[in-house]
Amino acid sequence: MVMLSLSFTTSFTFAQPLTLTDIMHFSTLQQPVIAEDGSMMAVEAKPDRGESSVIVKSIDATKSFNITNGTKPKINASGRFVIATIPASLLEQETKKKSELTQGLALLDTKTGNQQTFTNIRSAQFNDNGQYLAVWFKEDKTADADTKALEPNTRKSDKLEDDDKGTRLSLIHLTTNKIIQLTDVTQFAFDESGVNFVAAVNRHEQKQHQVVLVNLTHQTQRDIYSVNNEQIGELALSNDGRYVGFTTGKLTQKRDGRQYQLHVINISSGKHRQPTSEDWTLNQYATLMFSRDSERLFVGRVPQVVAPRQQLKYTDDNSLFDLNVIADNKNLRVWHGDDAKIKPHEIKQYQDELKRTYLAVYHLGADSIIQLADEQVPTVQYGEQARYLVATSDVPYQKMITWAGFYQDVYLVDLNTGRKILVLAQQPSDAIPTLSPNARFLRYYQQGNVHIYDIAQARSYNLSGQYAVPFADEDHDYPSAAPGYGFGPWLDDGSGFISYDKYDVWQFNTISHSGFMLSNGEGRKQGVEYRVKGLIKDKQPATVKADQSILLKGYSHRTKADDFYVAKVGVAGVKKLTDSQSKLTVLARAKQSDDILYSKQRFDLYPDIYAASLDGINNSKKLTSLDKNRQAFSWGKSELVQWTDADGNVADGVLIKPSNYQEGKRYPVMVYYYRFMSDRLHAFPDMKINHRPNFAWYTNNGYAIFLPDIRFEIGYPGISAVKALTTGVQKIIDMGVADPKKIGLHGHSWSGYQTAFAVTQTNMFAAAVSGAPVSNMTSAYSGIRHGSGLARQFQYETGQSRIGESLFKAPQKYIENSPIFYVERIQTPMMIMFGDIDDAVPWEQGVEMYLAMRRAGKDVVFLQYEGEPHHLKKYPNKLDYTIKMREYFDHYLLGEPAPVWLEKGEAYREFAKD
Repeated sequence: MVMLSLSFTTSFTFAQPLTLTDIMHFSTLQQPVIAEDGSMMAVEAKPDRGESSVIVKSIDATKSFNITNGTKPKINASGRFVIATIPASLLEQETKKKSELTQGLALLDTKTGNQQTFTNIRSAQFNDNGQYLAVWFKEDKTADADTKALEPNTRKSDKLEDDDKGTRLSLIHLTTNKIIQLTDVTQFAFDESGVNFVAAVNRHEQKQHQVVLVNLTHQTQRDIYSVNNEQIGELALSNDGRYVGFTTGKLTQKRDGRQYQLHVINISSGKHRQPTSEDWTLNQYATLMFSRDSERLFVGRVPQVVAPRQQLKYTDDNSLFDLNVIADNKNLRVWHGDDAKIKPHEIKQYQDELKRTYLAVYHLGADSIIQLADEQVPTVQYGEQARYLVATSDVPYQKMITWAGFYQDVYLVDLNTGRKILVLAQQPSDAIPTLSPNARFLRYYQQGNVHIYDIAQARSYNLSGQYAVPFADEDHDYPSAAPGYGFGPWLDDGSGFISYDKYDVWQFNTISHSGFMLSNGEGRKQGVEYRVKGLIKDKQPATVKADQSILLKGYSHRTKADDFYVAKVGVAGVKKLTDSQSKLTVLARAKQSDDILYSKQRFDLYPDIYAASLDGINNSKKLTSLDKNRQAFSWGKSELVQWTDADGNVADGVLIKPSNYQEGKRYPVMVYYYRFMSDRLHAFPDMKINHRPNFAWYTNNGYAIFLPDIRFEIGYPGISAVKALTTGVQKIIDMGVADPKKIGLHGHSWSGYQTAFAVTQTNMFAAAVSGAPVSNMTSAYSGIRHGSGLARQFQYETGQSRIGESLFKAPQKYIENSPIFYVERIQTPMMIMFGDIDDAVPWEQGVEMYLAMRRAGKDVVFLQYEGEPHHLKKYPNKLDYTIKMREYFDHYLLGEPAPVWLEKGEAYREFAKD
């Protein structure tokens, strides 16, 4: 057997120190895109601060291009053309109002190397066969103002609602550069076959509202629908180019109260249909989408269109004393004990609920429209199956979300009748069943086992219960039922599917209900977690064929490294393809070829992109070379550390040694953690300035980094963290790496809590930084997650905080796990950081900890970043926190002089106004 050994050497002569400015300029590759035929790839190289660029490479590595300042690349089907958005420059973003910023577009021809640019772009899209590009422009406000000045008697466009206004669109034939220009476009669509293009054109000045059809083959255009007093709304084209669907609504009504009508036109015959039903209508948020076989049109409908009520206003002297008018201007929110959602959650979801529509299907052949979703079963999972789809409802469980988490009832909905069949009640929301391609079976995980539901028999079968292998998460340490490991693809004929346990890949048969390990049990034997990779992602559901060779990625729980393997559907056994000693990530797969893009990385190896065919991993080609940026600096190295924890279990962690590491010398250590961290052994450091310590920067400046795994005991999360931290740190002290007097602890959010708790139980740490910590579980239990509006009770009873009971059932556990009740024990200096609009943890938790430590006379400093959420977003704040964090640790670990802000604090001040 031939294996590709992915080994690397690094050498450099002049290593320079790594600075924060270097980190700002350090580029990180974003998600790459690959042409459908696998000929070309493009990827954005994005610095932490500054302008990006787009790297374009042929898969055979013979062609290379760069789009300066480019972001978010797209490639046409043949790979010849690439577009990239050109955003406003960083200087413009920092000095102009958001409304003044515009973006451009670059179009690259990889055959000639020529680039075209467009300005003031709204969006751009290739058609499916890649022959055309639609470039949609934003409104030219300057030109519009000039036009109005010249035409004072025309209808004022400012009476129009913004979403009713259209703008210019250029439809470009890419190889000839022939352009069809359209104006006042509000929506457009291509068909998948490459035959037709349609646009909704709403010319309000001329009172012309049209659906314009462009035949892409002959480059001709015609109006297929025209009206003078109705807005053309949503728009869709069937994939075969035969049908166009669209909505219209009367312009005499404002958008939020406007009722729309559905239209379907047969393009060749001109036959025009307007499907309706008595109990359902359409509003401005109606969505349209044809099935891929062009037999069905899915449309989002509502029971009725209800415009928001206008608040009563004061109009004259009498109204100033009108009780109804006065009372109507109150500012009140009523929280009722029987509300399905608590008020903050209801408010957060209000706009989404206004835009909610309920899916219906229009059968084009039968000329019938069937309502699928309704207010009791509001969600239908879209699929290409022609008979049934999966529908879900959280309506019965909305109240219990507050304390119990998220559940759904699961139904099958018949596309021909709308009839709903209840299949599963109170199924966890993260374990919704998936439907087989032939719509004969549902597969799902429940109560530790893999099941199927046979639709014809209306019966469920437990497929995995007959095997002495756990299919529930073996590392689950939350006070809730353990989830499964998920599913791989279906067989394309629905006769079977791929499923996973912790290590192995299973193939189950939907007819015989038998199964076998596709990986032949090697995963559990070798401690390797196998998963199917490299599938074509636009297939729903993802499928494989019988006897098809498939790519597996194997993650070793022992070495923390990845490798590629090949297996064959229907045959037990795997073949190893690589020996990487690194982290491998499959990034993209071509739709019409077996070409994939993947990256490989270590802490000291940048994750550059490689191209290979599924059967040719040994012949991969390197397409990017960003590791050269890393080679300019001295860089630390990571290694796996194992120790026995306080409960006698083997624990793992990652030790990253300083770039100037000398054997036998002890170093200051930054301990960073959350839950499981050892899988980051081969991960390249995140080269950003944010709320986390930058590992490369710290190791370049003489620090070691330690990333220990934390395993929790339900009911005792705080002490679980302490036991893992103290035994892990003692291990690296015993190794002779850590200076026991120079160990710092850093955590954010959940590990921010663990940090705050740890320093109440041990004096091992010389200093601690706690970002966004919960300090008092008794008050945090009923706090609000302001990002979602959800209460935090479920986090304690079933989730991350791991208490497992309510506050009033187990008050002592909440007290025992709360740092605030033990502040008098703290001997470790601590810096607390919070954004004061934290959307996950109430920022008052930081205030509570600060005030308690202040009252107890402890060494504490609190950084309040104004207008910031759970993770800092504003770059000046991220930079400031990064600098202060480093100064803090340098002072307490290295003995550097305390900066003024740490020694004396900072007085409140306001800047002069412009």
